[in-house]
Amino acid sequence: MGYKIAVVGATGNVGREMLNILAERQFPVDEIVALASRRSLGTEVSFGDTTLTTKDLDAFDFTGWDMALFAVGSEATKQYAPKAAAAGCVVIDNSSLYRYDADIPLIVPEVNPQAIHDYAKKNIIANPNCSTAQMVVALKPLHDRAKIKRVVVSTYQSVSGSGKDAIDELWNQTKGMYVPGQEVDPKVYTKQIAFNVIPHIDVFMDSGDTKEEWKMIAETKKIVDPSIKVTATCVRVPVFVGHSESVNIETEEFLDEDEARDILRQAPGILVVDKREDGGYVTPVECVGDFATFISRIRQDVTVDNGLNFWCVSDNLRKGAALNAVQIAELLGREVLKKG
Repeated sequence: MGYKIAVVGATGNVGREMLNILAERQFPVDEIVALASRRSLGTEVSFGDTTLTTKDLDAFDFTGWDMALFAVGSEATKQYAPKAAAAGCVVIDNSSLYRYDADIPLIVPEVNPQAIHDYAKKNIIANPNCSTAQMVVALKPLHDRAKIKRVVVSTYQSVSGSGKDAIDELWNQTKGMYVPGQEVDPKVYTKQIAFNVIPHIDVFMDSGDTKEEWKMIAETKKIVDPSIKVTATCVRVPVFVGHSESVNIETEEFLDEDEARDILRQAPGILVVDKREDGGYVTPVECVGDFATFISRIRQDVTVDNGLNFWCVSDNLRKGAALNAVQIAELLGREVLKKG
């Protein structure tokens, strides 16, 4: 006996990836439906060897369905997620809408699986920001050992985090640099993204942080420990898929780099590739399509008493979005619904 699953926003990058991962991980599905807006109605999407034709989200009745994986923006989520939840269907939401609601759990299964039992307050579970998800997978086992006091993170985030139009903009701008008359002005981004980096993701806040930076701070506190101090600088780079992060942590207890390496090797969801030689680290190109969060360049920070640096890379469409949502669904099924 399996589950009845709805994927909302099935024609987008993350929605398609959700369907791919549900099939790859052989999630126990009895019935699955791909939902989209009316302008995408009838679009075909793949689920393993099966082709699904999208149905109209606006007219869909969630009664009798077990889980809905939402991969749409906050406005659409605000309209449809409460309807699904009220119909008894558990919503796993990838937007930012519910992440900071105290009554809605924000979950990375390798980090805070116990929070799954709080879902029933509103029948909604939030998926974290892509840059937060990969970082906290690495922070949690180190925090358990030596208690992290402070995190300084700089991100190198791929354009796929902004959607298909951003991928097209990078592709067309790059080509346009070499073909006179085919230059492409920025539309998705505030400045040229081809051969450039942009220290601006989401809107600016009064503090001077961008919303993306604020998300990393607030979500790390909610998922790992509210006492951790976090400061972030989030940067968009001309990479199609895969977010990278340079992470510096300061701990209460001394943690040797060799012990940290061993801890991370044993931690769920992590692969350590850390050789002090040419190519002995992971880059975004190598992480695409993989489930793991990759950690490299682990080393002591000698400028503070208890400091460590490391490099963190992950496929943002997978661990940063679709994979984490499916892992939440697996956790919900295993710990609560128990049908699969």
